[in-house]
Amino acid sequence: MAIQRLPVIVGFGGINAAGRSSGHHAYARMTHSALSMTQQIRTLDALAALMGLEGGESHRQFILDHTLVRRIEANHFDVNSVGWNQRLPTDGDSQPASFDLERKYLPDIIPPHWVVTGTSVTHVNVQIAGQQDFLLPTSREFDVKSAGQLPTGFEPGMLYPSRNHPRGLQMTVYAASDALGSIGLDWDAISSRVSPDQVSVYAGSAMGQLDAAGAGGMIKSRYNGQRVTSKYCPLSFAEMPADFVNAYVLGSLGSTGASLGACASFLYNLRHGIDDIRSGRARVVFVGAAEAPITPEIMEGYSAMGALATEKGLRNLDGLEAGERCNFRRACRPFAENCGFTIAESAQMMVLFDDELAMELGATIFGSAVDVYVNADGHKKSISGPGVGNYITMAKAVAAAQAIVGNKGLRRGGLVQAHGTGTPQNRVSEAEILSRTARAFGMDEWPVIAAKCYLGHSIGSAAGDQISTTLGIWHHGILPGITTIDAIAADVRQDHLAFCTEHREVDVAEQKYAIINSKGFGGNNASACLMSPTATRQMLQARYSKQAWRKREQANEHVRERQQKYDDDMIASIVSPVYKFDHGVFDDSDVEVGVQQLTIGRHTVRLDQTSPYDDMKIS
Repeated sequence: MAIQRLPVIVGFGGINAAGRSSGHHAYARMTHSALSMTQQIRTLDALAALMGLEGGESHRQFILDHTLVRRIEANHFDVNSVGWNQRLPTDGDSQPASFDLERKYLPDIIPPHWVVTGTSVTHVNVQIAGQQDFLLPTSREFDVKSAGQLPTGFEPGMLYPSRNHPRGLQMTVYAASDALGSIGLDWDAISSRVSPDQVSVYAGSAMGQLDAAGAGGMIKSRYNGQRVTSKYCPLSFAEMPADFVNAYVLGSLGSTGASLGACASFLYNLRHGIDDIRSGRARVVFVGAAEAPITPEIMEGYSAMGALATEKGLRNLDGLEAGERCNFRRACRPFAENCGFTIAESAQMMVLFDDELAMELGATIFGSAVDVYVNADGHKKSISGPGVGNYITMAKAVAAAQAIVGNKGLRRGGLVQAHGTGTPQNRVSEAEILSRTARAFGMDEWPVIAAKCYLGHSIGSAAGDQISTTLGIWHHGILPGITTIDAIAADVRQDHLAFCTEHREVDVAEQKYAIINSKGFGGNNASACLMSPTATRQMLQARYSKQAWRKREQANEHVRERQQKYDDDMIASIVSPVYKFDHGVFDDSDVEVGVQQLTIGRHTVRLDQTSPYDDMKIS
C-alpha cells in the first residue's frame, strides 16, 4: 500500500462574532472568564483593534457587550422597524382614484383602465377606474431580534478597496488574508516550492451572496423601481469566495471550487482538500466558507420555517411577561429547553500542507485533518428534519480516530464538537447519535462542545467556527462550557456523554483527536476526524528521522517569530488585508505549451503523465 501524505493544519484565520480567529483570539473571547488576566487583556486588545477602539482594557465592558450573540444592531437593520411593502388593493368603480405626478414616473405601458391627462409640460393627472393594486411602503417589528454578529464597529469593506462587494466576500478577503498571515511563511516562498497546479482552494457560501450588493439587490431592484447593476449577478455565485481568494489574495492557478451541503458545506470543502493532499494532487490547500445571512429577507425565510429563536419564544422559555427585557445573549441554547437556532455571520479559512512540505518549511503544527465522511439520510419525510445518515458519518469518523490513537487514546483523549444548533429537534436527535456512538466505542464522559451558544449558527461556515474553537482548546487547554443554558433538557440522552455547562480545564498533552459534526438541510451530514498537535507530532516523528525532526524544529523557530509579529501587528492595526486587484495578470503571451510541460510566466506545469489504466491500454 502506497504511503499517503498527511494533511497538516499550518494556518487558520477568519472573523466571527467572537472576533479574529488567528492567534486563537475568537476562542479566547469565548473562554474569556477562564483565562489569565494577561491573556484576557491581549484578547481585549485584539478585539479593540477590530472595533476601532483605543486600548482593550479601558473598554472592557463595551467589548464584552458588543461581541458574541446579542441583539441585532442597527448596522444590519432596525428590528423595531423593518421596511416592507404592504399590498393595497383599491376599487375605483364608483369613485375613480385621481392623483397628479411627473410625466417621467409614468409606466412605459399605460394600463387600459387609466385615463392620463396632461396638466403641464412636466406633470399629468391620472384617473383610475376599476381595481388597482398598489404597494405601500411601510414598516413592522421583526419577530427575531438576536444574531451572532461581527464585533461592533468592525467593517471588513473599510479595510481594502471593496468596490461594493457583498459583505460575505468582504469577510472572505479578510479571512483569507488572516489565514495567510497566520502561517508565518511568505506566500512567494511557499508557492516557489510547489507547482502552480498543486495549490487548491475550496471555499463557498451555502446560500451565496444574498445581501443588497449581490443576488438580493439583483432580485429586488426592479421590484423596488431601481436599476440592476452589472455586479449583482457575477458576485452572487456560491463559489465566489474561492474565486476571490484565487484572483485577489493568492493569485492561484490551481484547483478550485466549492462543494455545497447546506450547514455542512465547510466540511464538504475540507473533504476535497484532504483528498487532494492524500492523493498528491495538491501540496497546499486553502479551505473555507463565508456566510453573511443577517438580512431581514434571509431571516424571514428561516423564521417562516419556525427555525429561528424569536423574542416571544425566548420570553416563554424564561417566563417573562410582555414588555420584560429578554437576555438575547442566551438566545442559542444547545441541548437545553430551547426554541430555535440563532443565525450568524462568519468567514473562516484553514490552510493545509502535506506533511513533507510542512517538515521542509518548518511550519507550525496546529493539528491535522485525517478525513471527512459524508452521508445522506436516504428517504425523508421532511427535507429539513434530521435523519439516520449522521450515524454513519459519526461512526466512521470515530473509527478513523480509533485506528490512529487506539482504544486508550480514543477513550481518554478526545472530544466532539457537536452541531448543537439550539433547536428542539437537534437537541434530541444529535444527542441520541452521539450517545449511541460513544457507547458502541466504549467511551464514557465523552466531552461535548457546542460553540454555537457563543457564536450562533453561521450556516455554511459553521464547521469552520467549530474547528477554530477546537484549535483553541488544543492551545489553551480549556473546554468552553455551554454557558447559555441552565440545565440539559429532560429529553436529551446523556449516557456516555459529558455536556459541559461550565468551562473546564483539560491536559493538552493528553488531547489526541476531535470529531467535528455537521448536519445540513436536505440530509447533508458530515463528520470530520482531526488529530491534535500532540498526536500529529507523534505521527510525524514515526515517519521522519530524528535528524529531519530537529531540522524542522530549528526552522520552526523563525516561523513562530513571524507568527508572533503578525499577531502583534494585527493588534497594533498596522496590517491590511491582502487585496491584489489587477496585479500580475497573465495573458496569452505569457503562456508556452509544450509536450512535456506548460509554462506560465515563471510557473511550470508538468505534462508527462502516465495512465492509471495500464491494463486497459489501446494499441
